[in-house]
Amino acid sequence: MSETLTSALTRYYDSVPYDSHPFPQTAVEHLEALAYMFGLDAPRPEHARVLELGCASGGNLIPFASRHSEATALGIDLSTVQISQGVDAIRLSGLANVTLRAFDIAAIDASFGQFDYIVCHGVYSWVPPEVQDAILRVCSENLAPNGVAYISYNVYPGWKAREIVRDAMILRGAPRDEPDEKLSYARGMLEFLEQSARPDSVLKKTLEETMPIVRSANSSYLLHEFLEPCNAPCYFKQFVERAGAHGLAYLADAEPSSMFVQNYGEKVRDPLLRECGGSQVLMEQYLDFLVNRTFRQTLLVKQDRAGDIRYRLDPERNGKLEYAGTFSAQDGTPLTLDNREQPCNAMRNLKVTLRLPVHKAVAQVLDESYPATVSTDALIAAVAERTGDLRTSVEPFVAGMLEELLILGAVRIRRGSKTAAKAVSDRPVALAAIRRAPGLALTAGPAASVCNQWHEPVALSLLERCLLPLLDGSNSHEALAEHLASEARAERLRFIKDDKPITDAHALKEFTLKQVELALADLRRKALLVA
Repeated sequence: MSETLTSALTRYYDSVPYDSHPFPQTAVEHLEALAYMFGLDAPRPEHARVLELGCASGGNLIPFASRHSEATALGIDLSTVQISQGVDAIRLSGLANVTLRAFDIAAIDASFGQFDYIVCHGVYSWVPPEVQDAILRVCSENLAPNGVAYISYNVYPGWKAREIVRDAMILRGAPRDEPDEKLSYARGMLEFLEQSARPDSVLKKTLEETMPIVRSANSSYLLHEFLEPCNAPCYFKQFVERAGAHGLAYLADAEPSSMFVQNYGEKVRDPLLRECGGSQVLMEQYLDFLVNRTFRQTLLVKQDRAGDIRYRLDPERNGKLEYAGTFSAQDGTPLTLDNREQPCNAMRNLKVTLRLPVHKAVAQVLDESYPATVSTDALIAAVAERTGDLRTSVEPFVAGMLEELLILGAVRIRRGSKTAAKAVSDRPVALAAIRRAPGLALTAGPAASVCNQWHEPVALSLLERCLLPLLDGSNSHEALAEHLASEARAERLRFIKDDKPITDAHALKEFTLKQVELALADLRRKALLVA
């Protein structure tokens, strides 16, 4: 990359910091489970060496390091401003297993060593071709033999239309000096086009698809996605070919439900199965055209592992995964173990219809346990107990349902993860990193958020923030309630009932005990309490 462009990108990222937070689809635990699902064994996260390219201020990397004290994590980013912010966060946390460096990706060489997982989220499409090449080179040369690399990028055909919007925004916004001014002028351009475009034009249809994103997204996203100096989408098939030239093979998408042709209906499934001749890459390229896909999150492995990848799910491997999911009847009634059909809401806003008692029992057990995972064996045993059937009779039904949920994307999977609490204990324990270093874990202001055990940001109430530092396993519910009561007596908290502050000692004790019960239930459901 030329010195001029390097300097320009550095200045841009220094002046427009990229939002730095956890991305659950990049979680090392998730990548390991996906590799296993498709036939490959990958290194255990607990001792993994992880490299993140374009780590910003470490919001995606630091939580991983805090979950796995014996793993090591290195983050690289061009922005000295963001790296400095991340270094301050690490110092506050006291973590010794994560390092952030202001460094040019293209300068990474063999001296960095090998990594079990390499993550590059939100970088590849937004850098010039020589840096794209460097990313793939690093993912090849610095990836351990059984490692997994993750790269996200913008793709055609969906970005063909969005490029019209980007070009229009750049035409009016790019000449301005300040980022906020650029964005304000760029938005003005789109508003003008939206009001003026002919109803039957391609531009009108493009704006109808893109304007909801422009209106709802934050400024940082829009500045990087539409006004950044570089944005070079490609077709999925082209990306796989480029990766192949570096000795890398396509493994999977980080959201695997998009890979399964059966999710697109019989009219799509049967012709594509005939047309693509067993080529997963060709199949997915056809699907990208079908859904007008704009963004991909691709997992890569060393080329010599390609022969071991299996896209037909293996029941034996499925049976060794652990599952988590949420299920609730759409009509708000409890799931009943009868033969009545019950339409349900599942994860990712998916809809599933449960018919058999055994299927409803699976949903009950998973939902009650969430956010903890349940092993297949434990799930079979629990379902047999609830339905009154033999293990051997429910086992095929449970296995079949889990495979269907996997393909649909209605469950989460892990390999041997047993840290999330299945129930609130008498002396609850929260994630250590959040408990000990609230300055690291919490964003500023009333809308605080924190990274949970599923590597996703979750919002916290003021009451939850007050309780978290005390959740070290030494405090009973009564002690936690007394802490809240003392905070109320000191007027640092106010509890209102019937529009009046609660001051009576007995009433305050009862009220705070109830608040502790509710807050702990919410913290458990948010995957912040550990077993």
